Amino acid sequence: MNCWKSINFTKEFGHRRLKLVSFLIGMLAFIFLYVPISITQNANAVNEAAFLPLIIALVLLPTVHSLMHILPLIIMNKRIKIYYNTKSKFLPVFNYYTQYHLTKKVSLLVALAPSILITIPGLIGSYLFAEVYVFILLFTCVHIGISFIDFLYVIHILKAPKSAFIENGNDGIDILLKTK
Repeated sequence: MNCWKSINFTKEFGHRRLKLVSFLIGMLAFIFLYVPISITQNANAVNEAAFLPLIIALVLLPTVHSLMHILPLIIMNKRIKIYYNTKSKFLPVFNYYTQYHLTKKVSLLVALAPSILITIPGLIGSYLFAEVYVFILLFTCVHIGISFIDFLYVIHILKAPKSAFIENGNDGIDILLKTK
């Protein structure tokens, strides 16, 4: 296999710049989503009892987000080794290592799984539950900000040739092509 492209956004853009752009995207998502959802809800009062569950959910969000990347691989019975890194002192962030290279379609599914499994239900939930829509929308917009890096990976994977294989490395991903 030949390496077609190695992608490491932390090395390319810097950790602080990625965090800043993620924060700005999350804030813009809240600004653009709050107005239409608040108009459809016609709610003047917000149930403040949902504030503590929001804080707990936000603390657990990086762990749940990383597990959502692994879930499609478990469902597809791919052989994976799961390891965790404790960036904070309390909650782990999970990562995975596959014994075989993933195809382009599987890699796209793995990269988009948190958006499909967390963001879309969050948007639907903020529309359905009028009393706590602000808190659900805040959670969803924070997740949109976290998913920014996933969408950067998706853009690069989409540009790869059809027959490409994706390897999840320590610092990013490698797009590989099979030699003839």
